[in-house]
Amino acid sequence: MAFADQNTYFGIGDGSILGRFNEQDTGNLFEFSKNPAHGVFANPQGTDEYPHLVWVSDNPVNGWPCRYARVLKTRAHVVVDEDEYGNPVVETWHFRQNSHKLYKNG
Repeated sequence: MAFADQNTYFGIGDGSILGRFNEQDTGNLFEFSKNPAHGVFANPQGTDEYPHLVWVSDNPVNGWPCRYARVLKTRAHVVVDEDEYGNPVVETWHFRQNSHKLYKNG
């Protein structure tokens, strides 16, 4: 399980938390929020390809607690690394059936 930083939560944070999903193969729960770093890994047309952050660790020892992503209804395209040219290396994570949930403020 990986919960988003509480700075993204409603009431105590900026409210940028969006929802959660369970990854299909492992069943691990991940929360996701809006990506505040607009333009990171932007495509040539200038639109942001990765508008979300998927939170992958509650307590990261080495590395980042989140990954850039595009979360859809049945899968997420998650940036897991960069190649030698600085281009994103992307994995597709499929969701367990009916596990994609959007949070409501309030």
